[in-house]
Amino acid sequence: MRIPAHAVCTAIRDDIVSGVFEPGGRLTEEVLARRYGVSRVPVREALRTLESEGFVTTRRHAGACVAEPTGQEAADLLELRMLLEPLAAARAARRRTDAHLKVLRGLVRLGQERARRGQGEDLRSLGGWFHETLAQSSGSPGLIALLTQMRYKIAWMYVVEAPARPVDSWAEHGAIVDAVARGDAERARALTAVHADRAAGAHRLRIRPAVSTSQPAVNMSSGRH
Repeated sequence: MRIPAHAVCTAIRDDIVSGVFEPGGRLTEEVLARRYGVSRVPVREALRTLESEGFVTTRRHAGACVAEPTGQEAADLLELRMLLEPLAAARAARRRTDAHLKVLRGLVRLGQERARRGQGEDLRSLGGWFHETLAQSSGSPGLIALLTQMRYKIAWMYVVEAPARPVDSWAEHGAIVDAVARGDAERARALTAVHADRAAGAHRLRIRPAVSTSQPAVNMSSGRH
């Protein structure tokens, strides 16, 4: 049974995000094929996709390597998120379905309950599901794809600290859902912008940013975190 390239792509991406493959480390088709129990063909296709997403880069004499984002690229990522999430919320106010709204309200109820109890690990997962569902509610496939890719990259580049006041954070989520439910696109956009701006302050770089130099790129996989 042939494993599709998108499944291999997901597996490699997950391993990059979780740190199994460190920035600058080589990604050889043979080793990856053996690791995931597939032929080299889906691995080759997956590496091309990951290169287009910015997780992988191809170097002369080294082949495919895990990308080494610069500090500016990491900062740009958060800025893009702060632009796109409010847009997704505004579109969700116009396009959400009853099913989307039901899930969003359910997540807010759970989040507010867990926040009152101080269950931080649950809140991290619930927050991810909330923002994913809000993006899905936008009804914009291109926007959804961009936000999904950014979530992966942010998880790769940053450690996200728990909010100092999780009850307040989930109150903001609830206000966003209320605006979406009323079809108030501008309020949904504004509330999400404020929420995203506050959340950005909780991000701390996980990986050591690459430093741009005029020297040819070399493999620096050992000792990079």
